[in-house]
Amino acid sequence: MSTAILTGPPVAGSPLEADLRTLGFDVRTANDPAAAAELINAVPAGERVAVVDPRFVGHLHALRLALTDPRFPAAAVPGALTAQPAARAALTRAVGRIPVGAGTAHLTDVLTDTLTESLDRDEIGLHRVELGSLVATVALTPAQREDAREAVAAVDDEAVRLRTAVKSRDGFFTTYGISPYSRYLARWCARRGLTPNQVTTASLLTALIAAGCAATGTRGGFIAAGFLLLFSFVLDCTDGQLARYSLQYSTMGAWLDATFDRAKEYAYYAGLALGAARGGDDVWALALGAMVLMTCRHVVDFSFNEANHDATANTSPTAALSGKLDSVGWTVWARRMIVLPIGERWAMIAVLTALTTPRIVFYALLIGCALAACYTTAGRVLRSLTRRARRTDRAAQALADLADSGPLAELIARSARGRGRTGSFLAPVMAFLSAAVLLVWVIFQDDPTSWLTVGVAVCSALLAGAAVARPLKGALDWLVPPFFRAGEYVTILVLAARADVPGALPAAYGLVAAVAYHHYDTVYRIRGGTGAPPRWLVRATGGHEGRILVITVLAAALSPSGFTIALTALAVALALLVLIESIRFWVSSQAPAVHDEGEPA
Repeated sequence: MSTAILTGPPVAGSPLEADLRTLGFDVRTANDPAAAAELINAVPAGERVAVVDPRFVGHLHALRLALTDPRFPAAAVPGALTAQPAARAALTRAVGRIPVGAGTAHLTDVLTDTLTESLDRDEIGLHRVELGSLVATVALTPAQREDAREAVAAVDDEAVRLRTAVKSRDGFFTTYGISPYSRYLARWCARRGLTPNQVTTASLLTALIAAGCAATGTRGGFIAAGFLLLFSFVLDCTDGQLARYSLQYSTMGAWLDATFDRAKEYAYYAGLALGAARGGDDVWALALGAMVLMTCRHVVDFSFNEANHDATANTSPTAALSGKLDSVGWTVWARRMIVLPIGERWAMIAVLTALTTPRIVFYALLIGCALAACYTTAGRVLRSLTRRARRTDRAAQALADLADSGPLAELIARSARGRGRTGSFLAPVMAFLSAAVLLVWVIFQDDPTSWLTVGVAVCSALLAGAAVARPLKGALDWLVPPFFRAGEYVTILVLAARADVPGALPAAYGLVAAVAYHHYDTVYRIRGGTGAPPRWLVRATGGHEGRILVITVLAAALSPSGFTIALTALAVALALLVLIESIRFWVSSQAPAVHDEGEPA
């Protein structure tokens, strides 16, 4: 239950009380600041409380944005404010500072504004809603009330609500091919009481059915898979639009939305590989390569963003050029399409699935994503080398968490600590060598499933430990996690491919999927402000260097068929471990409801 307290001179015939009840508030009234303070303090500490001036005139959606958005501890528009449990103590302090006595009438006449200013000074994360064309004001005179009502009538708040349900930045295909109608589907869902999580789950189920259709290996199955994949993407857009339309944000929803996107895409890759195998074409190596490439692309995105999370401005010439290009309309869309975001990527996959073969789908996907990765990574390297920015401890810790170093790398890092200079290029060079030494060996050796490979894996671990021995505050230190991901994933791919027995590559696919989930989960926890997974989980999974060492030992010690069984068992064990801990965390987490409002991955 939420409580709204009307405090100020009553206004006859105002629809305000009805609007507040529509938004789910229990409405109470207070005749003076002292009575308002008493009512505020009487509301249980675990409930949301709102303070609204009875003279408020504005759109219902302006009130909805100010009083019901769960993402902010406190929010306000002129004439109305709200405080969630996290901000209730600050509101109590603000109420306690309400002035009394002669000469204070100007401070209590519009009490909501006085409380808003007090909450703002407390720096509790007060969100001042950007109204745009919406109206929210306190009308002190009949003339002001009439003018405000005319302004309200002149703007269709439902049209504003539909328009703002769409992401402010999105890909070309999503903006022009999906959002023009998916927003109406979101409204339809809202009016029938459906939640974003239900739509997200429906999108996942649709994608899994699409993967099942692709796995049939028939032309009809491929055509059905293409259509279902597109419909899954429509639902994927709808769930976020529904969350924004009805302000139904949640921690669980943010997690489901993020993880299900990856689960849908990678399950579809597996479905294509199974379908191709039914037709006699083994494309598991291509499917695994596509998953590895996509995951490494995302790690580049996440690492770069975390490294620059606290930067106040980008002073690099590359950023200046990007800003100039943004002023030319067509270049904005061209640059968004070049990176092959999820909308363009899924549209390409769906069309090629329906019209061609799984092999062609994966060739197109690998080529397109490789070009996109080169484009984005090169631009970010240039920005990092030419910008003047101070790397913070928070950013360094985030990069260390994304590196996913296990006990062996920790031990090596402790012994090597103090031998490098923070801010130099030593960390990315060591990380690159750690991956390169191992990959060159397993790719070009005639028999990489030998005990010599285990020795090379140990050398790789030594280099990995040296890479994280100092705080990751260098200009290019954000490259450390992507190098580690590439080294681990590609090693698994190559060893499984060189085993040359049925089932090895599918087992490797499952193992990489389980490890990738762990890495994505780490990202979403950091984004939610809760920090990385617990150290016991990272140690239990071995860290990237520990897993590489175990896999090379298994490859050297077992026969190809035994290696396949071991990969399968390892995939199942890791999947259960990371999934159980992840579900436990997100179900019980008090992390903020963080939703991606930028360009989709």
